[in-house]
Amino acid sequence: MATVYHVSKQGSDIAKGSEAEPFLTINKAASVAIAGDTVIVHEGEYREWVKPQHPGLSNHRRITYQAAEGDKVVIKGSEQITSWEKTEGTVWKAVLPNEFFGDYNPFKEEIYGDWVVDNPGRHLGEVYVNGKAFYEAVSLDDIKDPVVPSEVVDHWTRTTVPVHDKDQMKYVWYGEVGETETTVYANFHDFDPNEELTEINVRKSCFFPDKTGMDYITVRGFEMAQAATPWTPPTADQPGLIGPHWSKGWIIENNIIHDAKCSAISLGKDNTTGDNHYTKRQDKPGYHYQIETVFEAHKKGWSKETVGSHIVRHNTIYDCGQNGVVGHLGCIFSEIYDNHIYNIAVKRQFWGHEIAGIKLHAAIDTQIHNNRIHDCSLGIWLDWQLQGTRVSRNIFYRNNRDIFVEVSSGPFLIDHNILTADYALDNHAQGGAYVNNIVRGHMEHRKMLDRSTPYHVAHSTDLKGMAPVYGGDDRWFNNIFIGDEGLEEVGTAHYKGYTTSLEEFIYDVHHQPGSDHEAFNVVEQPVYINQNVYLNGAEPFEREENNLVSGHNPGIKITEEDNEVYLEIDLPEGFENLFGGVHSTQTLERVRLADAEYENPDGSDVIINTDLLGKVKDGDSVLGPISELKSGHNRIKIWG
Repeated sequence: MATVYHVSKQGSDIAKGSEAEPFLTINKAASVAIAGDTVIVHEGEYREWVKPQHPGLSNHRRITYQAAEGDKVVIKGSEQITSWEKTEGTVWKAVLPNEFFGDYNPFKEEIYGDWVVDNPGRHLGEVYVNGKAFYEAVSLDDIKDPVVPSEVVDHWTRTTVPVHDKDQMKYVWYGEVGETETTVYANFHDFDPNEELTEINVRKSCFFPDKTGMDYITVRGFEMAQAATPWTPPTADQPGLIGPHWSKGWIIENNIIHDAKCSAISLGKDNTTGDNHYTKRQDKPGYHYQIETVFEAHKKGWSKETVGSHIVRHNTIYDCGQNGVVGHLGCIFSEIYDNHIYNIAVKRQFWGHEIAGIKLHAAIDTQIHNNRIHDCSLGIWLDWQLQGTRVSRNIFYRNNRDIFVEVSSGPFLIDHNILTADYALDNHAQGGAYVNNIVRGHMEHRKMLDRSTPYHVAHSTDLKGMAPVYGGDDRWFNNIFIGDEGLEEVGTAHYKGYTTSLEEFIYDVHHQPGSDHEAFNVVEQPVYINQNVYLNGAEPFEREENNLVSGHNPGIKITEEDNEVYLEIDLPEGFENLFGGVHSTQTLERVRLADAEYENPDGSDVIINTDLLGKVKDGDSVLGPISELKSGHNRIKIWG
């Protein structure tokens, strides 16, 4: 018989765990809850790292952890510090014995690992006053009179951007770790840290099993914050503030998750398939170690039966240094939707090649839809083995870049999204279908002939082959492209010279001199491009048969009013005269290298007939992500 356990700040861990006699800690409940049980946590602040000790057994026999209805329950990876001593001016220090941190001292641990590119001595530690995170100084002298720039460099776009929170940048800290003590210095300016809520992070995670195989767990309704999460590349252990730790069937829903030093929600791998070997050994590229990680995971049973199939929904995720959601291999067959993700990697205290609001590798059959992603260094980055992956009905604004797809052979589908960054899309992949999107911003298209990456049997982790990215094999239908002053390569003109059918491609290959593989390297893969709109300088593919090209500036804007978000756009006369059909498995050509169709994860035909607002189209409709778009001025609520 299923048991309901209760946890309260007025409880005791030697109690029964009933509503009348609750436990004091969530971990006590986690030590006894088994399949089918529910843990209800009541009002209060719980400073602990919750480590579930037992798995659920199926979707119907889960272990559920949830905040009591109407109660604010906060799980923190930090501790409050009230022993600050003033040293000079507005600088204070706290001296703590190293035993205070146990076997993990964030003020000693540096941002470290594969693909960390720029880390000027930053650590995993953090200082917070009244919930606001400080910035780490490079030296003790730097905290006395901190310099606050008005602009910083965005590494992705190689441009200067305004400082995210100029007022907060003057709050800085510096740490020194000795043999027996850790000293944290901080400039509190007008605050007395002993009179305010002053905290430092001490725990790696807030809700993360310390062993794998903790399947079918639901985590619902909590606020979780201030964890000293480490850098999470695809070739290393990937602990997050919360995550399943190489398990199956988690549901993470209706939570507020913030202030992870690196990654908030992790759906990633563990260290048994590789742990920063490139950084530690430096004998071959990280790319090679990542290939080895994929094969090693396969030997250890990486499959739909053992890992993945998670649901991440209705969460608010913000103020994290690396990722809102991260995952390699363990994110397969998952669904990520209705999340609000913002302020990811905008402090720019460190930088590397694994940063985004959502950063996934090998997201086989993973569905990412209806998310609101803004004010991030990069919105969504999908890397390696995109097969059956779908990015649908998401809103992107005020990001430095919106979407990056990399070294994959498809099929993957990007439909009914709004992209508005000056740098809207990086396409370093092949085999993608882009349908009914608004794309306002620069589009980068690159081949990757020096990195052969895996592709799979359809709807499976079984490896089928390896291929470099030749460029092309893409589909662009029913999109609205919008240029702007100073923006280059907006539209589909960068496919100039590409073939337009598999038959043409095969003919050209077999009329090339030389061996077969050399011919395949020089003939451009087919692209399928039709019925798109190009505005304000956006340029079409030279062989597109039916489109609308206009110099009209639509003045696109995304505006916020409380928790509601609106799209404003002025579309030219004649816009409603160009209709696009509903695309599906039947209309989208199979991808060439994986020899796979565009399908739903269950293998059924995919029908791309639901717009951004959830309206189902029963036939031809106007182009773009919203069926009610019309010529002239449009102001449409798209969130809230």
